[in-house]
Amino acid sequence: MEKYIEVISKSYHNYWNYLKHQIFEVNNWDNFFYGLIIISIVVWVLEILFPWRKNQSIFRKDFWLDTFYMFFNFFLLNLIVLIALSNTAAEVFNDVLSVVGLQLSDLQLFDVDDMPKALGLFIFFVLRDFVQWNTHRLLHRVPFLWNFHKVHHSVKEMGFAAHLRYNWMEPVVYNSLLYIPIAIIGGFDAKDVAIIYFFAIAIGHLNHANLGWNYGPLKYVLNNPKMHIWHHAKNLPKHAKYGVNYGLTLSIWDYIFKTNYIPHDGRDIELGFENDDKFPKNFIGQTIYPIKTER
Repeated sequence: MEKYIEVISKSYHNYWNYLKHQIFEVNNWDNFFYGLIIISIVVWVLEILFPWRKNQSIFRKDFWLDTFYMFFNFFLLNLIVLIALSNTAAEVFNDVLSVVGLQLSDLQLFDVDDMPKALGLFIFFVLRDFVQWNTHRLLHRVPFLWNFHKVHHSVKEMGFAAHLRYNWMEPVVYNSLLYIPIAIIGGFDAKDVAIIYFFAIAIGHLNHANLGWNYGPLKYVLNNPKMHIWHHAKNLPKHAKYGVNYGLTLSIWDYIFKTNYIPHDGRDIELGFENDDKFPKNFIGQTIYPIKTER
């Protein structure tokens, strides 16, 4: 137990130093703090210049709530929960492996360091997105997880910042399921992985933005605003009661596994879920909603 307490303590200390470095020492291109700000401003400007829903306000409904969620989930949540949890989970996983005489390196199928960098990053990106697509499906199909995911689906007017409106439990689930398949690949450079994260953030922002884009032929590969808005539709067909269009960055999984659904232009469809009028409207209420519901 002492070892795990030390891991948690070091995690907090190291991430706090990392966060301070990100905010106050801007000298690297892979700065996530300012990278998020720049991507957000660029996509917001695109919304203003090319609005799909022209009657939607620039400061749409819940704009500031979603902006708070964006920074809280991307930075403060890591400080409060995720980094310590991830590092502790990794330590526990390694300890479990050691009981049967294995190390994490024994599970690695290959090491991306042995490949051309571009190929290694591509494999990492595709595997990561596929695991996240399946995790997203779980959030819709498991009632306990759906209560957490409702926070994201409580968005009533889509905009770029809605991308990062989610309950703290979601990244716990995503990161837990992502850890093992990513661990068995091994060998990633942080700066290289930053390219993947920035790309995923940009596509995620665009998916939720007030933009009527589908990228032409690339719509079968990349998720897009015209596709993703149907994922947030309040009224879904009977054959898809658990949802549609689960793609995060890539849309290809939905086309492969027949969960794609774009019946018509969804610009003005109602967003949300059944009885969402009773769902809490503020951060605290939305955060404790799943706990109260389970009780």
